Amino acid sequence: MKDSSTQSARFFIGQIVRHRIFPFRGVIFDVDPEFSNTEEWYQSIPAEVRPRKDQPFYHLFAENAESEYVAYVSEQNLVPDDTGQKVRHPQVADMFDGPFDGAYRLKELHRN
Repeated sequence: MKDSSTQSARFFIGQIVRHRIFPFRGVIFDVDPEFSNTEEWYQSIPAEVRPRKDQPFYHLFAENAESEYVAYVSEQNLVPDDTGQKVRHPQVADMFDGPFDGAYRLKELHRN
């Protein structure tokens, strides 16, 4: 039987992370074990920085200096954010409490 190349996620829901290249950060609110967006979205990424599909991808409530938005980012492009600053995205407070020690906790109504 062939072993799956899919790896387990290195980051967790509620963790504050930042992009390793681009100037944005955010809170993880969902994780896909491997790429699960459209091929059109994937092909829109310049080939020289296009990530592998066989890794976890994270949904973030993201922010940069100008705005807040939802981002979809490969694990290889994320690093922990250790600034200790809150994320200002308006949806964070709907889903999470915190932050506590650099991470947010899911509110009771969002837990499985």
